[in-house]
Amino acid sequence: MEGFIATLNGLIWSNWLVFLCLGAGAYFTLVTLFLQIRCLPDMIRQLKSGEKSEEGISSFQSLMISLAGRVGVGNIAGVATAIAFGGPGAVFWMWLVALLGSATSFIECCLAQIYKETDRDTGEYRGGPAYYIEKAYKHTTAAPFMLVYAIIFAICMLLATSYFLPGIQANGVAAAVDNAWGIDVKISAAVMAILLAFIIIGGVKRIANFASMVVPFMAAIYIIIAIVVLFANASDIPEVFGIIFRSAFDKEAAFSGMLGAAIMWGVKRGIYSNEAGQGTGPQSAAAAEVSHPAKQGFVQSFAVYIDTLFVCSATAFIIISTDMYKVFEGQSEDGAVVYDGSLPDGVPVGPGFVQEGLNSFSAGLGPSFIALAIMFFAFTTVLAYYYMAETNSVYLNRWVKNEGARKAIIWGLRVLIIAAVFIGATTTPGNAWALGDIGVGATAWLNIVAILFLQVPALKCLWDYRRQKKAGIDPHFDPEALGIKNADFWVERKNELIAAGKWPGVEGTAGAAGAGSGSTVVRPDEQ
Repeated sequence: MEGFIATLNGLIWSNWLVFLCLGAGAYFTLVTLFLQIRCLPDMIRQLKSGEKSEEGISSFQSLMISLAGRVGVGNIAGVATAIAFGGPGAVFWMWLVALLGSATSFIECCLAQIYKETDRDTGEYRGGPAYYIEKAYKHTTAAPFMLVYAIIFAICMLLATSYFLPGIQANGVAAAVDNAWGIDVKISAAVMAILLAFIIIGGVKRIANFASMVVPFMAAIYIIIAIVVLFANASDIPEVFGIIFRSAFDKEAAFSGMLGAAIMWGVKRGIYSNEAGQGTGPQSAAAAEVSHPAKQGFVQSFAVYIDTLFVCSATAFIIISTDMYKVFEGQSEDGAVVYDGSLPDGVPVGPGFVQEGLNSFSAGLGPSFIALAIMFFAFTTVLAYYYMAETNSVYLNRWVKNEGARKAIIWGLRVLIIAAVFIGATTTPGNAWALGDIGVGATAWLNIVAILFLQVPALKCLWDYRRQKKAGIDPHFDPEALGIKNADFWVERKNELIAAGKWPGVEGTAGAAGAGSGSTVVRPDEQ
C-alpha cells in the first residue's frame, strides 16, 4: 500500500502538472492582456474599499482566509528545499510562477463569485470549483457529466482538507514547539484543539476575523525580520540578487549546469506555495461581499504576490544573504554537494536553513523565531483547510433534505478536524502527507482543466468591469446582460435592487447612470 500511495502521488504531482499550471498561467496572462500588471491599482483599491454584510465577509477578510491557506510551512521548508536542489536560481522561477499564477487565480476566483449561492442553513455565501463546475454548463446536455465532475472534485477536496492535511500541519507545530521550548506534544495538541474548536464553531465570520488579525501580523513580522537580516548584510544585497538572476540562467559558475534543476524546483515549489489554479482560493473568494465578481478576482490575484513575492522571498533572502545553505546534485541530500555554504554540518534541508541564517544574525534567535512562525503559519492553514472542507461538505449536503441531518454532518466534520489536529500532533505522520498531497493534487488537475473550459464567463466579467470603470461608475454585475446563465445569485440581487429602487435607471435611485442592462449605481463619492 505504501508503494502504491507513493506511485500515485508521483503520477499526480508529475512534471505534467507543472506544465499544465505554467501553460494555464501563460495562457490566462495573454488572454487577459497581462491583468496582473495592468490591473494592479484595481487590486490595491479593492483591498481598501471592500464591503461586508450579514451574508458575506469583506474582500480583505476573504483575502486573509485565502492567505491563511497559502502561507504555511511550505513558505519556509519549501523555499529551502528549492534552493537546496535547484540552487538560488530557483527563487527567480518561483517569482515567474507567481506572476503567471496571478492571472490563473483571477479566473478561478472570478468564476467562484459568478456562480456563488447562499447557504440555505446559515445564510452565508458559498462557492468554489464544485459550484462553478456544476453551474456553468447546467443549461446544456453536458450537465450530468459536469455534475459528476463537480462531485468528484468536492470529495477529493473534502478528504484532503478534513483529516490528512490538518493533522500534518498540527504535527509540524507540535514538533517545532517541542524542539524550541521543550513543551510536550500532548500539551500543544490540546491547546491547538481547544483554540481550533472555539474558532470554527463560530463559522466563517469568526474564521475571517481571526485570520484578519493573525495573518497580516505574522506575515509582516516575518518579512520585517528578513529585511533586518538582509540589511544587516547590506553590502551583500547586490550579490544576493545577482546570484539569483545569474544562476537562474546558468550564468553562475558555482551552479553551472543546474538550469534544469533551477527551473523545475522553482516552478514546483512556486506552484505548491501560491496554489494558483489548485482550487483552494476560490472557496474563500466566493464568501466575499462585492458588487462585481471581478473585484474579488483582483483581490485574490494579489494574494499570489503576497505569498510568493513577499513571504517566500523573505525566506530566500534570509538563507542566501547569510550563506546558510548547501546545494545538492539530484533530488535528495544523498547526491554530491555542488555548493557548500557556511551551513554547519548536520543541518538537514528545511527550516534548519532559516534557523541557522537567523542564528548568524543573533545567536539563539533561529529556533524560537522559526517555531513561532511555523506555529502561526500552520495553525492558520488548518483554519483554511477547515473552511475548504466545510464548503465542499455543504455542497455535497445539498442532496440531504433534512436540515437537522445537514447540521449534524457539519458538526461531525468539526469533530473530525479537531480529532485530526490532536492525533496528528501526537503521532508520526506516516502516509498522511502523501494522501493529503494526492487529494490536493487531484483537485489541481480537475480545477485547471475545468477553468480552461469555463473561462469565458470570467473573461466577460473582466471586460464588463473595465467598461464600467471607463464610464466612471462603480461596477455592478448583471449576468443576463452578458449572456451568462445560471448565475442565479446575481439575478436575484439585481431584482432586489430594482424592487428597492436602487438599480440604475429605476426612479428614486441616487446617482443613477443611464438606464439599461449592465448599468450600475454610482457611489456618492464618484458623483
